[in-house]
Amino acid sequence: MSQPPPPPNQPPQPGGYGQPQGQLPQQPAQSPQTPPAGGPDFAKSPQPAPGYGYPQAPQPPQGTPQTPPPAGPPQPQPGYGYPGGQPNPYAQSPAAQPNPYGAQQSGYGYPGQPPTVPVQPQAGTPGGGRKVNAQVVMIVSTVVVIALIIGTGIWYSNRSDGGKQDTASSSGGTGGKEGDGKSGSGGTEKAPSDPAAKVLYQVPMPEVSDLVTTTGSWLTDKAYVKSGVAEVVGYDRDKGTKLWTIELPGPVCEASNHTTSDGKAAIVYEPAMPTKDKPTHGCSQVAAIDLDAGKKLWTQTVKSGDQPIGLDNVTVSGGTVAVGGTSGGAAFDIADGKVLWAPKAADTCYDSGYGGGAKLVAVRKCGQYGQRQLHIQTIDPKSGKVISEYKMSQGIEYAAIVSTDPLVVAADVGQSAGDGSGISDFFSIDNGTGKLRAHISAPGDTYAARCDGISRVEDCRGLAVGDDRLYVPTEDHDGSEEFRKTNEIVAFDLGTGKQTGQRADAGDGYHIYPLRMDGADVIAYKSPPYDKGGQIVSIDGGSFKQTKLLENPASRDVRDAETSMSPDRAEFLYSQGHLYMSSIYARKASSSSLGKDYLALAFGVGG
Repeated sequence: MSQPPPPPNQPPQPGGYGQPQGQLPQQPAQSPQTPPAGGPDFAKSPQPAPGYGYPQAPQPPQGTPQTPPPAGPPQPQPGYGYPGGQPNPYAQSPAAQPNPYGAQQSGYGYPGQPPTVPVQPQAGTPGGGRKVNAQVVMIVSTVVVIALIIGTGIWYSNRSDGGKQDTASSSGGTGGKEGDGKSGSGGTEKAPSDPAAKVLYQVPMPEVSDLVTTTGSWLTDKAYVKSGVAEVVGYDRDKGTKLWTIELPGPVCEASNHTTSDGKAAIVYEPAMPTKDKPTHGCSQVAAIDLDAGKKLWTQTVKSGDQPIGLDNVTVSGGTVAVGGTSGGAAFDIADGKVLWAPKAADTCYDSGYGGGAKLVAVRKCGQYGQRQLHIQTIDPKSGKVISEYKMSQGIEYAAIVSTDPLVVAADVGQSAGDGSGISDFFSIDNGTGKLRAHISAPGDTYAARCDGISRVEDCRGLAVGDDRLYVPTEDHDGSEEFRKTNEIVAFDLGTGKQTGQRADAGDGYHIYPLRMDGADVIAYKSPPYDKGGQIVSIDGGSFKQTKLLENPASRDVRDAETSMSPDRAEFLYSQGHLYMSSIYARKASSSSLGKDYLALAFGVGG
């Protein structure tokens, strides 16, 4: 699997798929509003090493919380490893009995943010739905004045799921709108007459004094949308001119991988910019944004007592925005921000996060640390009602949602991955019954992918799921040419857990990396060798034949800029002959490295 990120509060280290080499040609500073004709050159300036990291406390990739947690749910330990013995990965449970009146989680404060008032757990039922009564301690409030139902009333919505189902448009590597991934569903990506691409534009790296998160990017029919420093900006897909800007008081901490069919997404952000005296204000603000109109629709917070709680992840499913963290989860209607369901005080379990898309799946934690049991629950997006539940073996502390339909979960069982990737095993689960369909062993020294199941439940990279198959890249190995490494993508059947025998070879010097599904086909990125440009290919789901959709220029300056963005650490979006790469943080330029640093790069084919 891929290597773990650097420790908290440390600058990112070299890694990924290549480090820019040599000096780059000089050019005048350019604004993304006016890209030069024929595609921009790449200017010479200090180039920080690429890597995966987050500023200070908002979303640390690993490490121990900086402040001791008050009473509440047991806390995760530092790092990507997973403690405990060797639990049985085959444990399962029968389908849960839906209970819309079940309890929700208690919580504790998020590291580095204002202290929260902990919810004292009482005897409660682990499973069930997510209704809140008058005694609930956790409340939800909007930044603007929104009336809440108070007193003997409850926060609850029993509306049917009449919202539009979302289509995948991911900030973690999914671009455009996907097919359903079933057999026979044709993809929308067609091979151009000439796959040779040119640089359309580049977005300069903002000037900052320290690391600042800029996570989040999406594609619509009209715009390429990217988070900047305390803002979200829509750019013309071809020209890079700014179409609109949503200004925020603080950095974007998390962004939904999915959008609704009418172009709405969700973000979590800080209420103010970090300072030396206060490196984080807590990732507590939840907002919905209209990606086509360039408008922030509403803002909410989730509170414990009178303090906002920190949120680690946000997702979208069926018109619902679901947020989760170590203090629990809540859900809002994406159209108007109304509370759909939220935690209940009397509970010993809590939702640590959610996976969205075609279905909504919760990772629900029950029990004390070291004796933890994770409940993987498929839930109704509007009511929070549990549809099915799978109980993982006791002792597995963390799990990540790779896909919600079909449902695939990744975990590092018994800390056996050994490489910080968070993946040693995959679990294929039936959404309807909650039964385990197949268990897939994925040793860390054989397969290259990663998931952050500790806090960011939906953050999995280098994986694709569709047509009832799981597509995983292998680790690099020697190619047929001397000094050239390569790897492959292999497929697992989610019904049997066995490899299908299909294999897509990267080719000597290339590393192939699945980005997303396109119907029953796989869209993959090939990072380049030293003398080539990167490629986007479509892998036929049946024959595994590769079709080249795009190939970037092989010139030194372009290749150096491209390889500074590793697809397991940056955001890659591809759709209809356009490839966009972007960084998940803005960083201070370093005089010890070479090359110019970019927030985003856009490439496009000519025909």
